[in-house]
Amino acid sequence: MEYRTLGKTGLRVSALGFGCGGVGGIMVADQHRSIVRAVERAVGAGINYFDTAQIYGDGKSEENLGRVLQETKSAVYVGTKVQLTAVDMDRIEARIIRAAETSLRRLRREQLDLFQLHNPIGLGRCPEKRWIGVGDLPRVAEAFQNLQTSGKIRYWGINGIGETEAIIQGLANDGVGTVQVCYNLLNPSAWYAMPMGFPFQDYGGLIKTAVDMQVGVIAFRILAGGALSGRRYRHPTAAKFVEPIATSKEYALDVALSKHFQVLVDENWCANIIETAIRFALSRSEISTMPVGFSSLDQLEQAIGCVEKGPLPDAALERLMEIWKKSWPVRM
Repeated sequence: MEYRTLGKTGLRVSALGFGCGGVGGIMVADQHRSIVRAVERAVGAGINYFDTAQIYGDGKSEENLGRVLQETKSAVYVGTKVQLTAVDMDRIEARIIRAAETSLRRLRREQLDLFQLHNPIGLGRCPEKRWIGVGDLPRVAEAFQNLQTSGKIRYWGINGIGETEAIIQGLANDGVGTVQVCYNLLNPSAWYAMPMGFPFQDYGGLIKTAVDMQVGVIAFRILAGGALSGRRYRHPTAAKFVEPIATSKEYALDVALSKHFQVLVDENWCANIIETAIRFALSRSEISTMPVGFSSLDQLEQAIGCVEKGPLPDAALERLMEIWKKSWPVRM
């Protein structure tokens, strides 16, 4: 397993992280023994970063993860998140502090390694969409810094979802240690320059901006919620419905677009589209870790195997650029 530095935090985290959300589902929908086996296998393979959130399974993910890590005595880093509701917007500091205490209790930990704002960030506040405005971020930062002072958290970060300019402004707040960035084969705009007419949100090289500010990059949705499997079928443990982020309006459209990358499989660069997607994200050394959600132990094994093969060769990345140029002129 490769380990990378998580920005200014200095933490050395595994390039492959364990996503504990509902999209994969194993941490919220599976049986206890299955969760134990998955965690033990992940830790045995060198995965040392586990990514959860309070909204995953309405707290069930944190509770299950905390119980299993305690039982297995696994020494890993845990990152969790707080999402403010519309009624929380006028009591930001109190809500964040209370949320940290709730997460500590569920996770059975004395200190959180990483506590992150889960709300999208906009230039202005949009409570009905749970968007925090950039003007709210100083209060967010103050709450996180108070938690650091009290020893309840080590580091904190923000969500890289929302309006691109607002996210970039958010990175400039003192103390921001990490940013969660949506990055995958369907929307690589957080690193690559997009052509005119690009149909999805352009993140404007957000990864480069974060690295320049020494903010650790946590890439998520590297499989586009499962769409980059190339199949509409979803595992029984997985979420039945996945809302795309920064790609097509419908999941089925993302699945259809994933067929473009079959070329790399046909040319023997990769065994399947899933491998292509994982090794593509791995190819950016500027990404500190990329949590993947799992529905089964087999999926975990597959992801570990993909990472062991290493980043895509430069020639394969060049082929991807050719595929993107052909695909993007079509409205997606």
